[in-house]
Amino acid sequence: MTTPSIAAPLPFGMRILYAIPLFGHIARDVSRDVNNVFYALVVLATSVLMAVKLWGLVALTVTALAFVPLMFVFFVCITWPYPSRR
Repeated sequence: MTTPSIAAPLPFGMRILYAIPLFGHIARDVSRDVNNVFYALVVLATSVLMAVKLWGLVALTVTALAFVPLMFVFFVCITWPYPSRR
């Protein structure tokens, strides 16, 4: 008789991420297969294009406004000083 394997519990941060309705589903898919990120990016780009076609420049402006905090985080990450290795 074989015993069933018990999976290790997830860390607290992963449980919180998986509990968020939209991001959790995408995060679980990406943890299984990394290529799902590219599918999600195609869906995001398509939805932005459809919104621009439907609502015009307003949808593009709102999308750009939503990406402003992400760009600030990106700029901080790329300019963060690394400790020197001697």
